[in-house]
Amino acid sequence: QVELVESGGGSVQAGGSLRLSCVASGFTYSRNCMGWFRQAPGKEREGVGSINTGDHFKYYADSVQGRFTISLDSAKNTVYLEMNRLVPEDTAMYYCAAVPGACGGYWSRPARYNFWGQGTQVTVSS
Repeated sequence: QVELVESGGGSVQAGGSLRLSCVASGFTYSRNCMGWFRQAPGKEREGVGSINTGDHFKYYADSVQGRFTISLDSAKNTVYLEMNRLVPEDTAMYYCAAVPGACGGYWSRPARYNFWGQGTQVTVSS
């Protein structure tokens, strides 16, 4: 059974940084797409970025490009989301997600993913 557990959320001031972690377990496939999504109150869930566990190719939403970085520690089965220069608009619940296979062009669509974590809250104050 696949399990994703996020951690690292919190409250920061604008301009600050946070690093989210997602520990994955139970995968039967060696190559997966690991994604980060976020959802603010009253808004749809949106893709932040994803990474292929096979070739480490990464995808980013335009809104976070250059500020957020996804990385993978295969030995620890952990995906990280390093978030820098945070702005109040980044405030949301952040979710880790996974699906077997490569991410591909549909990486930002929540319906693409089979497995989800419980989420971790990120709050950025101005």
